Amino acid sequence: MTFFSLHTSPFFCIFSTVFNTQGYHLFMTTRMAIEEINNSSTLLPNVTLGYELYDTCSDPTNIYGVLRNLYQPEEPSIKMQNNFTNYKTKAIALVGPSSSSSAFIAASILGKFLVPQISYSATHEQLSDKKIYPSFLRTIPSDKLQVEVILNLLQRFQWTWVAIVGSDDVYGRQGVQDLNTLASKNGICIAYQGLIPYSTDTTVVKQMVANIIQTRVKATVVFSAYLNARIFFQEVINANITDFVWIGSESWSMDTQIIALTSNKRIGSVLGVAVGQVYFPKILQFETDYVTSPKMKSMGKNGCNQVCQACQAFTLQTMPIATQFAMSVSFNVYSAVYAIANALHDLLDCESGQCSNNTFYPWQLLQKVKNVNFTLYNQTINFDSNGNPATGYDIIMWSLSGATPTIKVIGSYSKTSQRLQLNDKLQWYTKDNTVPESVCSKECGKGERRVQTGSHTCCFECIPCPEMSFLNTSNLYSCQPCGTDQWSPMKSDICYNRTLEYLPWTDPLSLVLLTLVTLLLLVTIAIAVLFMINLSTPVVKSAGGKMCLGMLTSLALSLCTLYCYFGKPGIITCMVRQPVFAVSFTICFACIVVHAFQIVCIFKMASHMPRVYDIWVKKNGSDVFIAVSSAIQVVISVVWIVVKPPRPVADYSTFPDQIILKCSESVSVGSIAEIIFIAFLSMICFIFCYMGKDLPANYNEAKCISFSLLVYFISWIGFFTTYIVYQGKYLAAVNVGAVLLSVFGILAGYFTPKCYVILFRPGMNTTEHFQSAIQDYTKKQSAHE
Repeated sequence: MTFFSLHTSPFFCIFSTVFNTQGYHLFMTTRMAIEEINNSSTLLPNVTLGYELYDTCSDPTNIYGVLRNLYQPEEPSIKMQNNFTNYKTKAIALVGPSSSSSAFIAASILGKFLVPQISYSATHEQLSDKKIYPSFLRTIPSDKLQVEVILNLLQRFQWTWVAIVGSDDVYGRQGVQDLNTLASKNGICIAYQGLIPYSTDTTVVKQMVANIIQTRVKATVVFSAYLNARIFFQEVINANITDFVWIGSESWSMDTQIIALTSNKRIGSVLGVAVGQVYFPKILQFETDYVTSPKMKSMGKNGCNQVCQACQAFTLQTMPIATQFAMSVSFNVYSAVYAIANALHDLLDCESGQCSNNTFYPWQLLQKVKNVNFTLYNQTINFDSNGNPATGYDIIMWSLSGATPTIKVIGSYSKTSQRLQLNDKLQWYTKDNTVPESVCSKECGKGERRVQTGSHTCCFECIPCPEMSFLNTSNLYSCQPCGTDQWSPMKSDICYNRTLEYLPWTDPLSLVLLTLVTLLLLVTIAIAVLFMINLSTPVVKSAGGKMCLGMLTSLALSLCTLYCYFGKPGIITCMVRQPVFAVSFTICFACIVVHAFQIVCIFKMASHMPRVYDIWVKKNGSDVFIAVSSAIQVVISVVWIVVKPPRPVADYSTFPDQIILKCSESVSVGSIAEIIFIAFLSMICFIFCYMGKDLPANYNEAKCISFSLLVYFISWIGFFTTYIVYQGKYLAAVNVGAVLLSVFGILAGYFTPKCYVILFRPGMNTTEHFQSAIQDYTKKQSAHE
């Protein structure tokens, strides 16, 4: 028996005057399939199939058809019992009904008797439950797969702010609920949802359309039966909505009457889910031959059958529009009938060319139907354990730009691979043919986090992530901090590794400084050799004699510490370079102080303070002063190293994208104490230089020492100024430059004039010359007195 709906009235079919074109196609497909099977000599030889047709335009007719075929008036002795194993029904199987609501009724009853039921368009997922509906199968995928397809469409076009409406029946309510749940889990917000009633009063539907417009969505899923969808789109057209995207379920996406409604109307773009397209031209020819047959024409002329007249007009006038729709839906009915025939072929052992006439029961046929596997029009027909087919869906799009609306297949969704495939170029009814946007808030830019502004997660503001943080795609609502060895700019979605910075040996600036250090060290050694050779000459003696060698040695040692500033800082280099420099420079300045004091003492203090001068000479005051000064600096350095030794440190705070490797001595109390002590010695130098400004020219070194001290002060003022404003890797180079300049000032100001006299003015390097200078100074002093 077969169930189809040929009228659209939900009440009594006899009073309905609206013809259901879809039901007519399905009915004609069943007739054609049965005629083909009966005319086949191989499928069911010597077996003729019959059928009864029931118009399921209402629930009463649906129940009536089911119960009528369970009753056996020919065998009144057989009574229904709890065990229906040996119970034979009037019909061996059922094809239909079309809607899920009607299928639930039929499946609940037929399942008790294990009568095979194959629906061609009932898609409700609950019908897959074999514990409740053990004999239900279908040739159309379930709503679960359809919901997955619609979700994939929303995700593909990034529509995250959508409305969902469904028909007010089992099909629509379940579809809306499933899609709402699945969409919410995948970050899609439902701005509005509602149910479309099937009623002549369109007040509710008008309000639904108004609510959809108010939510500012541009994409709306219409998960509805085709009858309800027709009512809904009539109100959409009345509201003059022209820029929306409508995503249709398979029930109405290829409905010719809805397409006819939108002819010459602008409702936007229409995408839909449809059963797989099959090239199935037989049904079109079959229907055409039927309505043009002499018998049908005779019935129409005599006015004996109003339905016949409607069928004839429908087939001849609307067939061009309905071609694809007829093929896709009708093939499900066609394959359902053939599935039953193939099951009978196996059950009746028709392979030999003659079917047996053995008695069989519905449950036996059911087992065979579940296991069928055959090919029809290059389509494999079989069922999984839940009675669902292995087929997927086609994705269609309405083309409304021409005079005649058309439907184009633009992609597909495979059930096995769960993959959506779409054509690259689609025709959108928008400006510049761009994909419509349907979002509550536009996506945040790179490195901007979301701040939800309402009850929906799709509505948000964008706040940039600050420096040293990034936006992880796994959490779009909070910025994650970067690691210690990483950094990021503002508005970043990734953290970058910090660069490790120090003054390498191979840096161009390092090569220049190393060259200068080495040259100055060689010059210092050369001066020391020159002074050693001329140690007994008056020039060397007047400069300090052996004390000059101590000064040059300390300067050379200071230059040697500069090699510790290059390369990656280590524990040894950090502990050595600053204290050794401080001690060596202290020795140098102590020698200068002693020398300046001795010159002043000889010429000025010897006559005025002979006892002090005598003590200074007899007690080796110069050596004591140098030793004490050096000892003080050594004590400062040792205490510093013991209490808070300089160590290699990694500076993460100066530059966000760098890690500066340096030593910690620049900011320590010990280093400041060393510098203050050296500054103290330099001030004493200035005092003695001022006191000896009027001494003989050969002994007057105030200008030379003042020049050296001035260079020293300038170099270190420059270093500390740079230290205040810059803390990068080249601060070590600035430190090296300050030491170089300090050493150069002493060599140039103090030793170079002596070297000039020794090398180029030997006449001035004699005892006579120096005695003459002393005599001239004595005469001047006497004259002043």
